[in-house]
Order: sequence, then C-alpha cells, then structure tokens
Amino acid sequence: MKRKPLVLAVSLALAACAAGVQAQAPTSKPRMAQVCGTCHTVGPTELRGVFENVAFKSKSIQLKIDGTTEIVRFDEDSLKVVDGGQTKPGEALRDVAKGREARIEFVEKGGVKTATLISFKGPIVIAPEKLATYADVEKLVAAGPDKGRYTLIDSRPAPRFQEGAIPTAINLPYPAFDKFVNRLPEDKAKLVVFYCSGITCTMSPKSMQRAEAMGYTNAKVYREGMPEWNQKNYGVLSAAFLKEAWIDKDIPHVLLDVRPLADTKGGFIATAVSMPAETAASSVTLLPERKLKAPIIVYDGGAGTSAVQVAKTISGAGYPNVLVVTGGFDAWKAAGYPVATGTPATKVAYAPKPRPGEVSIADFTQLAKATPPGTLILDVRNKDEAAAGVIKGSLLVPDEDIVDRMGEIPKDKRIVTHCLTGVRAEMAYHKLKEQGYNVGFLNAAIEVDGNGNFKITPR
Repeated sequence: MKRKPLVLAVSLALAACAAGVQAQAPTSKPRMAQVCGTCHTVGPTELRGVFENVAFKSKSIQLKIDGTTEIVRFDEDSLKVVDGGQTKPGEALRDVAKGREARIEFVEKGGVKTATLISFKGPIVIAPEKLATYADVEKLVAAGPDKGRYTLIDSRPAPRFQEGAIPTAINLPYPAFDKFVNRLPEDKAKLVVFYCSGITCTMSPKSMQRAEAMGYTNAKVYREGMPEWNQKNYGVLSAAFLKEAWIDKDIPHVLLDVRPLADTKGGFIATAVSMPAETAASSVTLLPERKLKAPIIVYDGGAGTSAVQVAKTISGAGYPNVLVVTGGFDAWKAAGYPVATGTPATKVAYAPKPRPGEVSIADFTQLAKATPPGTLILDVRNKDEAAAGVIKGSLLVPDEDIVDRMGEIPKDKRIVTHCLTGVRAEMAYHKLKEQGYNVGFLNAAIEVDGNGNFKITPR
C-alpha cells in the first residue's frame, strides 16, 4: 500500500513526459498548396506546389508549398517529365520556367524523397466560342459595365483579388462560389466574363461551367487572365486593399502620389513618393529597373483621371504590375487611415523582399573576410567546382551529400551556405533549417580563387 503513491507518481511523470514529447513532435509538412486543394487531391507519395528551381549538379528539385519548401532528389535518366500532356526526358527540366504549378510523384527511402515523375499543367482547353481575348476585355473595360452590358468576374481567392484586379471586375472566388453566388447578375442572358490566374488556372473555367449549369447563356472565360493583363495594362485596388494587402503586410512596392506637389501639403500616404502627373513622362526613367518587376501603385486626389494617365504612361513604357488606387487620397483619408504631413519623398527606392534565410552580399562579404568563431561558411559546391579555391576557414560539403554528412556540420554555430549561383545554397539552407540549424544562404553567384579571394555577382 505504501508503494502505491510512488507508483502513481512515476506513472504520472511518465505520462507527462510522453505528453510533452507528443506536444513537441514536429507537425507534418503540407504536401499540397492550399489553392491546389480547390480542384485536386494528393496521394501519399505525391506533392503539389510551385516549381521554384532545379539543380542538376546536386540532382535536386525545389518545390514551394505555401509557406514550406520541399527539396526532392531526381535522376534525369529515369525521371519522367510531363509538360502539358507531353512526356519528355529529365533533361527537359532545364527549360521549364520557374513559378509553374507542378505535381511530383516520389519514392522515399531513409527520409529522402526521389522524384519519379514531375508534371506541369498545360493550357486549359476551352471551346473557341467560349473564349474572351485581351482585346475583348480591354474594349469592355473601356466601355464600362453599363454601356458594355457585361459583368467581369475575378474567380481568384479574395487575397489575390485584394492585391489588384482588372478594372470593373468584382470578386466571386471559385473556392467560395456557392457562398457568393448572388454576385452573379440577375439577367442570365447578360455577358459574364470570368478570369483567374492564367492559362493553366481552372478556377475561371469551372466558374463558367457552374454559371452555365445555373442557366446563364452568355458566359465566357478570359483564359490568359491577370498575368497577361498585368503585362499589358493597369489594374486597380481600393484604398482599404492598399493598406491591408500591401502596406500592413510589408510587401515591397512603389507608391506614387501624382497630385501637384502643392496638394501634398494637406497630407499624403506615408510611404508615397511624389511624382506629379505632368512630370510622369520624364520621370519614368527614375523608376526601378523593369527586370525587377516592382509593383507600382499610383494614386491621385480621388477623381482617378491623373492616376490612370500616369499608370498608362508607366505601363506603356514596359513596366508590368501597375495599379491605380480607386478613390485615391480622398478615399484613404475618408477611411481614417494615417496621413503623413510635411514633404513627401521625391526619390524612388525599391528593394525586393529577401527570400527566407537570404544573407545580403554585404553581410556575407564581411563574414567571409573575417569569420567570427560562432559562424561557419558552408561551401555546398561539388568537389570539382571547389578545386579552383575555397574561402579560408569554410567547410566543403556538396549539397547532394548534406543529408548523409549532417553530423559533420556543427549545430552550435551559425551556418551560412554558398554555392556557385545561389540555387544549391538555398536548397542546402532548407535541408539544414528543417533539422533545426541556425542557417542562412548567399543568393548570388560567387567565384573563389586559389588564395581564397572571392568575387560576388548579384543574381
């Protein structure tokens, strides 16, 4: 009897320990992006996400699945690549554009996934008579919904719509079609044009099918959707969406106040740069390089005329991702949002948001020239690449060997990876991060000579 309390105490302690272990167990990584779940399911040996990169030297594919990253090995001699229904050899991965939706079938051994197949969606097939072209939509938008007798519907999820949409569009997200079905026009003979995220996106075609099943007789799809529109024209967003989808989330962008400078004395949006409409044509050269694809958001006093004029000028100069704030500064102020006073900036400054774990070139240079005791530069190039030279004090572990040689990499130090171009360095970062390392990577090209001297070139 006297032993029971001890037995009970031990049992409770073991139970608590087990509970603690269970509570600390890592949550399983998603195998499919949320947006893919709108139309697809995923099997136990499948992954669905966005194709981010491929490294043939380490035979690795990088797949983005919402907020997580999967690194999957492959053998180009046995990997089957299916692109738009066409089967191609593994070498074809070299030519696949980054950012495409991908499905991977894999086998797993020892915790390492190896792809046997990777497939990319091809253009959605839609009957020609059901298609609306860019020219068709441009003409409708110019006329307006009343004169043009149409309803333009953005089928993307609300967060994407909030980041910017085609002018005159309303949002009826396909994932919540039944919930917002009352946004369809009452007149079932009226022209209804659906669009979404481009030629491989199924949300607009499926929305059209749902509408036709309800009796709508003049439904069409602008298949190229927002990607094409963003390349050729300006989009729109409300003052509320500017704040919620861009400023509050700290997403890098350029915000232009195109009112006369004198009007800004009554206040302006804090992050805005003053670029009066009358100077826009000559000021376009002051914008970030086109290759950066910086989102450029334009607002005026509220009428919209000046903002649209400037947006057209910028878009016409070859800049994608140009947006106009409907209602302009008046709408921002009326909503009670913060108003800055004084003199707005006149010089545009834009820096793309670093990728998770990315170490700046300046910081890497400083670390590599005088590596602190608590830091290790990890060179993940192949041995033949490193034969020309390595950074002094660095450790060479090729990316393809990291999983097997993890024990050689100290966990009590900050690890900073680099390769030849930054691609494998990022893949190594994800592998180490998943194992609990304090790690970063250099997202740039680097050359190292026999004396350990190096030259870094931005990607």
